[in-house]
Amino acid sequence: MGLTEGRGPKTLWDNPAAIIRQLAPDNPVMAFAPQILRDNAERFLRGFPGLVTYAVKANPDPRVIRTLSRAGIGGFDVASPFEIDLIGRIAPKAARHYHNPVRSRMEIVHAVEAGIKAWSVDSFSELEKLFDRAPAEDCEISPRFKLPVLGAAYDFGSKFGASPELAAELLRAVAARGYIPSLTFHPGTQCSDPMAWESYIFMAARICDLAGVVARRLNVGGGFPAHRASGPAPDLEAIFQMIDRTASAAFGAQRPQLVCEPGRGLCADAFSLITRVKALRGGSDIFLNDGVYGGLTELPQIGNLGRLEVLTPEGTPRSGAPLPRVVFGPTCDSLDRLPGQLALPEDLQEGDFVIFHGAGAYSTVTNTRFNGFGQMAHLSVRTVS
Repeated sequence: MGLTEGRGPKTLWDNPAAIIRQLAPDNPVMAFAPQILRDNAERFLRGFPGLVTYAVKANPDPRVIRTLSRAGIGGFDVASPFEIDLIGRIAPKAARHYHNPVRSRMEIVHAVEAGIKAWSVDSFSELEKLFDRAPAEDCEISPRFKLPVLGAAYDFGSKFGASPELAAELLRAVAARGYIPSLTFHPGTQCSDPMAWESYIFMAARICDLAGVVARRLNVGGGFPAHRASGPAPDLEAIFQMIDRTASAAFGAQRPQLVCEPGRGLCADAFSLITRVKALRGGSDIFLNDGVYGGLTELPQIGNLGRLEVLTPEGTPRSGAPLPRVVFGPTCDSLDRLPGQLALPEDLQEGDFVIFHGAGAYSTVTNTRFNGFGQMAHLSVRTVS
């Protein structure tokens, strides 16, 4: 059944099970719970000791942007002209931080014309581009530095980030040219270890000392973990408290204003992906109607989602003992396979539904439609669980 937002007998469902019971969708469905997103925003706004911005790349759905803006998120981390313009249309009063540290000259011109005043860099070649095209007045440039990854699912430093020594040179050059000097880092995605932020913040203070510059702001990045595994949700408050204590300890009276840019940590838990079992093979393999070319694109890199729910076509839970299964997606590509195995009920049958809770980040935006698959409906629910 092909579905789009607003079609069917109602537009706000109680939960994913209600969608299954009434619509029995043949194609994947992404169920969005706006209240959970609002709750996540409130949690960050209440707990993080500084400005909370949203990393648009995680999920640029206009419903997400509008919900976050109305919930009080006043800034957005944008990584492209498309994202700059998207936020300009939907949340025109919000701050936009262009923290992709590598840009073409045309992208810089576009951003300057759009009024962008906050940038990041990790090399002198990129800094010179900004010096050439971005006026210094009220303009912030944040060198981005990197350290060895600690406690993250994968390391962003393999692509971006200067050494601390280079970051100090960049920071000194930023201040000398009359721009607002700040710093930024990213501890790595799905980072559950608060100590990662501690190491970075102390190094940020060291970089300021090396440069002889007082940083206006310190952006502590994203990396805040979502609730991906079964069991208790990540303790975000412990991370917030660690950041607060460490910033004071590291900088003292010269403590910079703090900024964070969560993507996954804000949006992931507000979505559940409803998939359907197309076939069972040999008792151990199952085929779903979605896979790594669709809403489950990032799983081979970051690991499986562990918050699973299996329902019959009538919307009732399967209760069989867990059985390790190899899970394939619908395409003809043998790479379309989830990593390792998933523990699914032994009484699983063709036509059942497997729900991946916490699937809101890097899912809809990376759906490729490869092989003609990937058609996905987007429906709203009161709760995803």
